[in-house]
Amino acid sequence: MSEALRTVRATLAGERAWVVGGAVRDRLLGRHTEDIDLVLFGDLPDAARRVARAAGGTAFALSKEFGAWRVIGPRRAWQVDLSAPRAPTIEGDLAQRDFTVNAIAEPLAGGAPIDPLGGAADLAARRLRMVGPGAFADDPLRTLRLVRIATELGLEPDGDTEAAARRHAAAIQAVAPERVFAELKRLICADAVLDGLALLQRIELTPLVLPELARLRGVEQSDYHHLDVYDHTLAVLAETVALVRDPQPALGAHAGAVAELLAEPLADELTRAQALRFGALLHDAAKPQTRAVSAEGRVSFHDHDAQGAELARAALTRLRTSERLRAHVAALTRHHLRLGFLVHRRPLDRRTVYRYLTTCEPVEVDVSVLSVADRLATRGRNADVAIAKHLELARELVGEALARRDAGPQPPLIRGDELAARLGTVPGPELGRVLAELEEARFAGEIRTGDDAVALARRLLGQAAG
Repeated sequence: MSEALRTVRATLAGERAWVVGGAVRDRLLGRHTEDIDLVLFGDLPDAARRVARAAGGTAFALSKEFGAWRVIGPRRAWQVDLSAPRAPTIEGDLAQRDFTVNAIAEPLAGGAPIDPLGGAADLAARRLRMVGPGAFADDPLRTLRLVRIATELGLEPDGDTEAAARRHAAAIQAVAPERVFAELKRLICADAVLDGLALLQRIELTPLVLPELARLRGVEQSDYHHLDVYDHTLAVLAETVALVRDPQPALGAHAGAVAELLAEPLADELTRAQALRFGALLHDAAKPQTRAVSAEGRVSFHDHDAQGAELARAALTRLRTSERLRAHVAALTRHHLRLGFLVHRRPLDRRTVYRYLTTCEPVEVDVSVLSVADRLATRGRNADVAIAKHLELARELVGEALARRDAGPQPPLIRGDELAARLGTVPGPELGRVLAELEEARFAGEIRTGDDAVALARRLLGQAAG
């Protein structure tokens, strides 16, 4: 029994309450969960506060419209949502839910499940079925939730349910963007994300929730590619998922450190690895608008990295994500070509390495991984040789990026005010440019002391030595 359920049973013993929805469904599937939904015939605020006090957690109102409350357990280890019934009986409440697999209830005190709509049989058949013909009209977000649940749990929508979702797909445009993003991010983070995106396309939701992705269909590329931009994007996503799961074949000795970095929380309850999936989906978003064909028939997408960064930011702004996620994914898109541009300039001098790291910062590791996924998904002319060279450089630059991160910020060889005093000048943009040049020279091993820095600054400014 989960800690959440144990706490609720002990605290609310004797109450008319049922565990419903995902907690029951997941138990029947053999999946552990610490996320409990409870229908309670009684005083919700009082019940929520009692559970919070008993556990040493926090209780707060979740929805003014429906009066729901949420309890978060200690260390955020579990969550319980308490809501009032939607009908006079628990059976009536279940009949107003979305899918039959979520319309099963168990008495809080224990006992036989209440399953008036055959949800358990649908689970056994790996089937996802709407509770009734009005399910999607009642809440248009359920069309996207259908895709997310099917993807996460490996269920297949039955024909009537899929057809109904398709008929109601357009109504999702009236749903709050925050709710759309909450479902979409779970879909994109699912293990079977590619199956989920195929279902999203089948239900005709892709142009409505991810138009940037939908517009890539049929956009043909050069002979260095074997896929159009849409299928290439899905291939990059697949390679990204595989790289995060096992980075060792591509990144060698740096695999462990990269995995540790990508596991870090980033924003919007996403890790850096999960945010990388958004980067994979949006990195070529501007290719349709930048496609050009020369007189000789050569296909190009000039500036699609910069314009793509703007599109990625706009897409995530539309979905009301955090600024940190918008900036992160925009940076992935903006810099995803940089490593590839350097392949034919090897061996790289120290200044070039420094410029790559500082230009891509703070996504210098993440975007290097994305560039590897992009290269692995590009299987056109000369692919094997190009991939080998790209991986070799990626290992080099990832190693440099990790070493620089491990070293942390270094104190300058000389502070800006000290340099200004030594040079007899005043702080300003020109001095800032010089300081940046000094840091690059220091990384390259060209200067090592404050006096070295002053001497180089004089040369940069055309001053004679004092």
